[in-house]
Amino acid sequence: MNNFLQKENKYQQLIKENNLYALIDCNNFYASCEELFRPDLKDKPIVVLSNNDGCIVARSKKAKELNIPMGEPEFKIRNFLKLHNVEVFSSNYALYGDISSRVMDIIQNTCPCEPYSIDEAFCVLENSFAINAQEIAKDIRNKIQKWVGITSSIGIAPTKTLAKIANHIAKKNTGIFTLDPMQQDFDTILKNFPVHDIWGIGRKQTEKLLRQNIKTAYDLKNASEEWVQKNLTITGLKTLRELHGFSCIETEFCETPKSLVCSRSFGVKIKTIEELKEAISSFTVRGAERLRQKKLVAQGLAVHIRTSKNIENSYKNTISTTFYQAHNDTRIMLHSAHALLKEIYQNGYPYMKAGIMYFGLIKENAIQKNLLSLENEENELKAEKLMQSLDIINQRYGKRTIKFGAEGIAKANWYMKQEHKSPYNPREIHQLPIVKL
Repeated sequence: MNNFLQKENKYQQLIKENNLYALIDCNNFYASCEELFRPDLKDKPIVVLSNNDGCIVARSKKAKELNIPMGEPEFKIRNFLKLHNVEVFSSNYALYGDISSRVMDIIQNTCPCEPYSIDEAFCVLENSFAINAQEIAKDIRNKIQKWVGITSSIGIAPTKTLAKIANHIAKKNTGIFTLDPMQQDFDTILKNFPVHDIWGIGRKQTEKLLRQNIKTAYDLKNASEEWVQKNLTITGLKTLRELHGFSCIETEFCETPKSLVCSRSFGVKIKTIEELKEAISSFTVRGAERLRQKKLVAQGLAVHIRTSKNIENSYKNTISTTFYQAHNDTRIMLHSAHALLKEIYQNGYPYMKAGIMYFGLIKENAIQKNLLSLENEENELKAEKLMQSLDIINQRYGKRTIKFGAEGIAKANWYMKQEHKSPYNPREIHQLPIVKL
């Protein structure tokens, strides 16, 4: 018997503490966001494409019923999509980000929450027995549906790994499911759950497990602790213990993200530093705006460029710098980004992707002042007012009403292909649909 099983049953300990985990996941999120502004598509199949309208990354329920495969290149099944009147959308990240923030606000106002992805969040249901957890989950689900218009599924369990499994079951049933290790059908559920679908088990780990004839969550739960730690490292060991009801994966309730990334694949290959500089400038400006929206400042900036990894003599490079003081001034950031790009740019390569990352993020009101900043306090105040004015004008009159010359004047060829993009951005009122009564 594994050593940790000789200790007090963790689930019983959780019951004593009255804490359970819930994983809240929005159903078919990208497709559901598009449907919000097109009620005429409610009972029609919808697919959403990846960057540059490449592969299918989201499907509505009706699209899934047509057995449209996830990740399939759109051009390969274009005739099939037309034959079945499937509505095709390009990714609209402004729309999805806004809807996501509304969902997360509802969750965070109800219970402690750790956003996991754009459409998922882990919650700790404190002081909640299973019956109370069901009521809390029902309340959250109803609010998301009523206030935002998105359907969600919620899995409840004593560990995050089990909550993920519970969420899979919830999607196929009533929308809310509690997985209790003390229930008689607990092992039956694990026996029917493929090992490759377990949270944290990737392709390479799956291959190792299958070679040991470990095919289901039940098989992994009963695997040797020593073998798992040796072959799947400490992460795999934590997963095994979580399948027994031992909570091993901490929940991070951090309101401030560690970094902010703006990165895109290009619509066409870039071969000149002028075009690449324009793209990096655009990402730098966009990222700085997002920092100010969140009332954050960055302590450093990184720039990344790369070619396709499939070409001969492919090239990629990343370089970073730290600021003398954390800030969110676009002008200074552009200067830094251009200097970094100049250092890593190599002539003659067809670049297909670039991006920037702001790191060391902290709240604006947490900046540690120094003697240099105190001497320049008046200039910093002017810079802050300038950035505020820029953001207000662009929010009121539309994105890029005022822009930096480094971003380019006309729409560049490298812009991401979005031939099927919906025109909706909830933060720009002139783009919203008009309802006539």
